[in-house]
Amino acid sequence: MTDTSEQRNWKPLNAGAFMAMLGPLTKARDADGCVAYALQTRSEHANAIGLVHGGVITTLLDQAIAMVAWEAVDRAPTVTVQLETRFVSAARPGTLLEARAKIRDRAGSMIFLDAEVFDRERVVALATAVMKISRKAA
Repeated sequence: MTDTSEQRNWKPLNAGAFMAMLGPLTKARDADGCVAYALQTRSEHANAIGLVHGGVITTLLDQAIAMVAWEAVDRAPTVTVQLETRFVSAARPGTLLEARAKIRDRAGSMIFLDAEVFDRERVVALATAVMKISRKAA
């Protein structure tokens, strides 16, 4: 994977009040049409030892997974049933964290996804998730 974070046209994404408070979350497409989501980390994202808090990274993973699932089912509501996160390396506040998710499988109302968070070319975290397609609200 080449480092294209600075070359992309990141656009703010309205992903709700929680992500606005944490973010803003941004979105971009690469030359292959793959979507990436990013969060510019700040000092407020640090844990007690000065690294980006694992909860921030997990939130970014969950949001990227949810967006990919949502788009795949024509924007029907989806909810996280299971999310397993594996931290591979640490990230420092001030870095742009980029998340990508892809669908691995789909069975009925369940969608199975994999995701990664990068700090440039370095993997920070990996995740697997199960999302459930919900009924549309009346």
